[in-house]
Amino acid sequence: MKEVVFVFLGGGLGSVLRYFVSKLLNNETLQIPLGTFLVNIIGSLLLGFIMGYAIKNNLTENTNLLFLTVGICGGFTTFSAFASENANLLKTGDYTTFAIYSSATLIVGIAAVFTGLWWAK
Repeated sequence: MKEVVFVFLGGGLGSVLRYFVSKLLNNETLQIPLGTFLVNIIGSLLLGFIMGYAIKNNLTENTNLLFLTVGICGGFTTFSAFASENANLLKTGDYTTFAIYSSATLIVGIAAVFTGLWWAK
């Protein structure tokens, strides 16, 4: 039960942080939703770093790890907003922005996880 509370608290904190970043950076003038892009990349980088650090220091069985990874990083990043924004780009026929945004998020996000893992070493 303690683990559930840690995930719950971390998820709430991560969601509030995501809300503020998205509110600050997403706007109508940019074609690509910069706030969503950045929270997903930063969250991926943090997740990779935290997991790399935990593995390096044998801290994988730790409720703090759940708080940071599943909770904060899980609440901070958002696949649902990413999917919704891409659906809107497709509906409006903005296929170039869709391709750039989708590809960049996937490629840079995965690279960010590996970068975080590498930094932790």
